[in-house]
Amino acid sequence: MPNLPNKQTFLHAEELLKMYPDMPRKARETAILQECPARFIVGIGYPLADGYPHEMRAADYDDWVTETGTAGIPSMGLNGDILVWNHVTKRRHELSSMGIRVNRQTLQKQLEMAGQWDF
Repeated sequence: MPNLPNKQTFLHAEELLKMYPDMPRKARETAILQECPARFIVGIGYPLADGYPHEMRAADYDDWVTETGTAGIPSMGLNGDILVWNHVTKRRHELSSMGIRVNRQTLQKQLEMAGQWDF
């Protein structure tokens, strides 16, 4: 059986990038799961400090433009993924992707940022 922690650890995608700036996204996730076998990565969808989002998210679904401040630095996104280390496959595994849904204002901003205003 996997050795999962009793409490979930939250980490913003911006913090993860800061910890592993020379790694691609999936490699950053794998590296952090080696330290703690379960993490909730917050703030997926908004461009990070390197100019790229941790991962793309639909502009008309989860809110990825609202400031959270969870990282102690400017950080955006009211969504995230629960990731665990799969001890059988020896790979990262996404258990869930969740977030706060867009409202009128965040939908408009996200459609504009994604270049999908015609949607």
